[in-house]
Order: sequence, then structure tokens, then C-alpha cells
Amino acid sequence: MDAFTLTLWLLRVAFVICIYFFFFLLLRALARDLRSTVNSAGRSLGRLIVVESPQGQPTLGASIPLDAITSLGRDVNNSITVDDGFVSAEHARLTFRGRAWYLEDRGSTNGTFVNGQPVQGVVPVGYGDELQLGQVRLRLERTQP
Repeated sequence: MDAFTLTLWLLRVAFVICIYFFFFLLLRALARDLRSTVNSAGRSLGRLIVVESPQGQPTLGASIPLDAITSLGRDVNNSITVDDGFVSAEHARLTFRGRAWYLEDRGSTNGTFVNGQPVQGVVPVGYGDELQLGQVRLRLERTQP
């Protein structure tokens, strides 16, 4: 066997080893991601505390856990039902994207407010901000450990 053929075979073997190493790294990264997803699946992303509720639904002081997409309104099909005459059937949607919360008014008649400011389209919401739907005020907070 001459030197050129030997070099060519060594390059082929090295290339195959590199491919297998790449697949090993890929599978390891997927396994870590899957493990972290399973560990965080049971935790709530945040919660809403009822600050003011004149008609009693939701109950004053109640802590309501949030999902990644939480709908708010008077209709029973919403994630959080708000029993208030000034709240639309599908009033607003609270969404967790990446590492931040966003609030979207869903075309409600009386509007949605964040810290007293009317919501136009989709607006970012931070922990500690107060959301108002009709006469009901809710405060966004982190989950308790």
C-alpha cells in the first residue's frame, strides 16, 4: 500500500469518527433539554393575586396560577372566569413568551388596563404590575417556591 492510499483511508476513518461524535453530542444535548423540560413541567410560570373584586368572583385575595397561555373573561371557557358586568366574554389573553409576560386585549368593549394605562394591541407586563378588567384588579406575581 502506498502513502496516498493509507492517508486517504485514515481521512475516511477520521471523518466517520467525527460524524459519530457529532451525533453523540446532539443526542446528549437533546437528553439534557428533555430532562430540564420534565423537571420544570409541574411548576406554574406565575400567578395572579386578586386585589379588587367588587362582585366577589374571583375571590378577593385569591392566588390564581397561570399557564403559558391564559385567557381571561366572563365566559366559562376562559382559563380565568371574571364575573363582572363590565368584562367581555373573551376579554384578554395573558401569554408567557421566552422570559416575559405579554397582555393582549381581545377587542373588549370596556378595555383592559395595565397600571391604569389602556392596552392597545399586545403589551409587555412585568411582575408587580396590576391588570384591570372591568372593576376587577389583578396583580401579576412570581410563583411561590
